[in-house]
Amino acid sequence: MMRSRADSGFTLLETVCVLAIVAMLAAIALPAFPHRTSRARLEAYALEAAALLKADRNAAIRRGSHIATELSAASKTMLSGASGRLLQLPDDVAFNAMLAAQCDQRAAGTSIDFFPSGMSCGGTLSLSRLGTTFEVRVAWLTGGIEVVPVKTF
Repeated sequence: MMRSRADSGFTLLETVCVLAIVAMLAAIALPAFPHRTSRARLEAYALEAAALLKADRNAAIRRGSHIATELSAASKTMLSGASGRLLQLPDDVAFNAMLAAQCDQRAAGTSIDFFPSGMSCGGTLSLSRLGTTFEVRVAWLTGGIEVVPVKTF
């Protein structure tokens, strides 16, 4: 049985309709997929945390007063003592802080404190996700801040 040329294949209108339906389904389904933090975004969070700490250190030196950056591992937040800026990390990023138990003859443990001299109580913040870890290290003697990628074996 022979088919005529007019009956074979798809028309342009049919193809456009199918593409429109696929586009509508994608527009509905894509926002439902969870957005995960990439390695580059994890590094950006570490750099942002370091920038917040550097701003607090510089403010302590400039103002000639004590400034504390508050940290909360439970809520995954950092709060600037100088500007009140809040850094909120996403749920899929693990956030840990190793801080001094005492600082300037008082109990510490929830903040990194900076002094007018530029010195600090020091500490290390760890941001990790799926085997990728970045540490934000604050030196106690100099108050210097660095971001270091940590190799996992």
